[in-house]
Amino acid sequence: MKVNEVAKLVGVSVRTLHHYDEIGLLSPFKDPDSGYRHYTDEDLSLLQQILFFKELGFSLKKIKEVIHNPEYDQLEALQLHRKLLIEKRHRMDEMIGTLEQTIESFKGGNHMSNEEKFKGFDFSQNPYEEEARERWGNARVEEAKAQVMKMTDNDQELMNAIYRKLASLRHEDPTSDAAQAAIKEWYDFLNNHFATYTPEMFQGLGMMYVQDERFTRNIDQFGEGLAKFMSEAMIEFGAK
Repeated sequence: MKVNEVAKLVGVSVRTLHHYDEIGLLSPFKDPDSGYRHYTDEDLSLLQQILFFKELGFSLKKIKEVIHNPEYDQLEALQLHRKLLIEKRHRMDEMIGTLEQTIESFKGGNHMSNEEKFKGFDFSQNPYEEEARERWGNARVEEAKAQVMKMTDNDQELMNAIYRKLASLRHEDPTSDAAQAAIKEWYDFLNNHFATYTPEMFQGLGMMYVQDERFTRNIDQFGEGLAKFMSEAMIEFGAK
């Protein structure tokens, strides 16, 4: 299959597939005469696993390390994907049940206890934040979170301009050149006005944008889905 056919089949952009090829994540056969990429069934199977990993929150850099490991077992990986997705589905089912119960409560139905109101919610597990705390210590991680949450008026104005620019791009592929150029402005802004952020810390901060609802709520004021877009763009930027 050609790249545009794969993009249509899978639901990702051609630019994303080109990027996967450029970073050595998924490199199909390239016709030396036409330059066209040709994807085999094996390539599509690998792409499926890449997207499973991505859905579960793995960075492209980490996915590449895993799937190109000589000891990588595709069947074992698929079984792991199934286990993690079942756990995720169970949590979503619980949250949907909590939401439905809350709706009924608002309509005048049964009273909900405080415990019932938060059934299915679990923000205790953020693997990247835990790793960040191990690497850089609790104080540094809390400082990084606090620095973004507590800005001066001047910093806020500069930040808003960057957010508006990113919001205008949020429907594009976060790995695109335009998105990566804009997210670099955010990376430079943080480093110029606050602490020094390594690429890995920048990735970790991006993860917090979707893990910490305070960040998500504030960022999405500039456009629904902006926090998720920035998170994915930051993770990609840090993996380069």
